[in-house]
Amino acid sequence: MTRSLAAAGAPGTASTPVSTPVLDLSLTGGELTALLVDIPSVSGDERVLADAVEAALRALPHLTVTRDGDAVVARTDLGRAERVLIAGHLDTVPIADNLPSRVEGDLLYGCGTSDMKAGVAVQLRIAATVPDPNRDLTFVFYDCEEVEATRNGLGRLARNHPDWLAADFAVLMEPSNAQVEGGCQGTMRATVSTGGHRAHSARSWLGDNAIHKAAPVLERLAAYQPRLVSIDGLEYHEGLNAVRIEGGVAGNVIPDSCTVTVNFRFAPDRTEAQAEAHVREVFAGYDVTITDSAPGALPGLGHPAAAAFIAATGTTPQAKFGWTDVARFSALGVPAVNYGPGDPNLAHTREEHCSLAAVTECEKRIRAWLQE
Repeated sequence: MTRSLAAAGAPGTASTPVSTPVLDLSLTGGELTALLVDIPSVSGDERVLADAVEAALRALPHLTVTRDGDAVVARTDLGRAERVLIAGHLDTVPIADNLPSRVEGDLLYGCGTSDMKAGVAVQLRIAATVPDPNRDLTFVFYDCEEVEATRNGLGRLARNHPDWLAADFAVLMEPSNAQVEGGCQGTMRATVSTGGHRAHSARSWLGDNAIHKAAPVLERLAAYQPRLVSIDGLEYHEGLNAVRIEGGVAGNVIPDSCTVTVNFRFAPDRTEAQAEAHVREVFAGYDVTITDSAPGALPGLGHPAAAAFIAATGTTPQAKFGWTDVARFSALGVPAVNYGPGDPNLAHTREEHCSLAAVTECEKRIRAWLQE
């Protein structure tokens, strides 16, 4: 790998050109993960890594490579009966004094090791070493997953080039401890507001306390019984919770407004419209405003490619409780699962790390699926 950076870990500028790093795809998955980790790629600054990934893939004669911004897509065109898409994001959260990478025993430490450069390394290894798969393959490496949805590279591809994402089944290399996690739950945020009348707290009877009037909102949340929903044999656990409460004017003023922000995590059998209707039903009689929403994704485990993938990985599928980009595939009609070697509980932490053995095992399982 060769680089010319203004300073270690700093993106290049016009006065300090950056040479494209060379990714040696003959390295082991663990070694390649370390190489990827040591190329900083905080959201919005993925260009150097995207250039390196594109160059490495263009050197493989069995792949056709295209690009949109800092998203790189590579495809086989072997005329197979099925097409499988394997996707991973190139970006990381901001570096927290955790670069360069370091190895301690079986563990590789560094920013992005778990989320999700270990998964990207597996993608690249499969792209390089499985030239004649039993299913046609599309590899997607995209930018800006860790920031607001409007900048998400996969979303941009879905808008600009939906045909690039056409597939029968997709695997998103999100960290899942090398366990298959089917689909994902949807998420919705809403504000529940109460109003009152402002007054001096020494003469509180002249006012109407909006914070006090929020008490029934909290009581409804405390009494709420979430659904447990079984889909394709996976149990999704919904949740409706207060995540913020705002109100108050000053230490001697009866407040005239109060807002409770709630987050609804809903099973993928609900549409966003159904989720909104449920939230409004729970808080009937209150002013409810939906501030943010993203749909869930059905697991699609009944698809033959999904069944074969589960068998090859030798895992027992679990429901994905968080939201991931598999929802974007679901919106395109592509069933998808999460499967990656990292530990999601370590994502975004200073001590982020991944198991080198898990990277190797994850690659081995995917290879077996594509060569069975």
